Amino acid sequence: MSAILVVNSGSSSFKYQLIEMTTEEVLASGLVERIGDETGHSKHSNGQGSTELDLPIRDHSQGFQVMLEAFRANGPSLDEHPPVAVGHRVVHGGKRFFEATVVTELVKINIQDLAELAPLHNPANLQGIEAAQKAFPAVPHVAVFDTAFHSTLSPAAYTYAIDKELAERHRVRRYGFHGTSHKFVSEAAAEFLGRPLGDTKTIVLHLGNGASACAVSDGKSVETSMGMTPLEGLVMGTRSGDLDPAVLFHLHRKTGQSFDDLDTLLNRGSGILGLSGHGDMRDMVAAANAGDVDSQAALDVYLHRLKQYVGAYAAHLGRLDAIVFTAGVGENTPLIRAGALEGLGILGIEIDEERNASPERGPRLISTDASRVAVLVIPTNEELEIARQTLAVI
Repeated sequence: MSAILVVNSGSSSFKYQLIEMTTEEVLASGLVERIGDETGHSKHSNGQGSTELDLPIRDHSQGFQVMLEAFRANGPSLDEHPPVAVGHRVVHGGKRFFEATVVTELVKINIQDLAELAPLHNPANLQGIEAAQKAFPAVPHVAVFDTAFHSTLSPAAYTYAIDKELAERHRVRRYGFHGTSHKFVSEAAAEFLGRPLGDTKTIVLHLGNGASACAVSDGKSVETSMGMTPLEGLVMGTRSGDLDPAVLFHLHRKTGQSFDDLDTLLNRGSGILGLSGHGDMRDMVAAANAGDVDSQAALDVYLHRLKQYVGAYAAHLGRLDAIVFTAGVGENTPLIRAGALEGLGILGIEIDEERNASPERGPRLISTDASRVAVLVIPTNEELEIARQTLAVI
């Protein structure tokens, strides 16, 4: 038996999965949330059902004790399925981490040092690592970085055209995110198509509340839409995506908004929420279909940006074998998939309306048989990818 425990830790919550790696079966999954509040909440699920509990959860260490008690009370038994390692999602690895890495004291120092590049994520990820180490002191812990897959970007792709010395001093460059998802999905696409990964050119569109595009050439990331932070690129649920930086100077001068105010505006009050008033794609699409002008305009902007990135990345790849939609919006919204690729027959892309509208949920082809480019929908599985990388490292 070779079970891996996968942990994704936030500032006041963490999610977990116990995966048996010989079969890649999820034995259990759960969520511990509202850590530090007056009343916390935990949910634990296994093959027989789910159990939920409300109780005070002081910190992440106590949260892991709540998780361990859930395993003891509801199964599966960790004595029968002892994790051989714990894999942790860490958002930002900077230039220092280009692959999954066994956690040492030096690694933790580096994760903390990189927190200035991901202040909402890295400190929380580190909290989860340290709490998990107390709960599972006898097994290795492995950090899997969202940025690692994009370490193959060329200098031409990751360099911003600002003062070179200033950029180097303050670590200003493109890092990219959603790398764990882009890696999993691009490899799954090559397998689905029966092509060798080393000879497959793919554009992956990870479309959720956060969204990013990635051009993958022969298994390696060569371009991606998110930048130094997850704010750059596609229009997202509450993030603006690409924006002329002079807009910030203009708003500061005209409104007196502080940099913190503008940060909040672009990250939490923009995207489809800012354009339509709806932060959820399902609500926005429903409103657009009902004739709401603002929602239709937001949808048009969203699709325009997507199509722009598809065309640019096709040019970078030189040859295009597949376009893959994944994550919540990409997997579940036929209108977005069709709209993003509408008019791209020039690239040899043809969507099959019936296939695209199918309610299937597994990996599937949605292009026509005549389409020169395969268009796929492949559910992402970042937890499994973390588990795979963790097992490979140990």
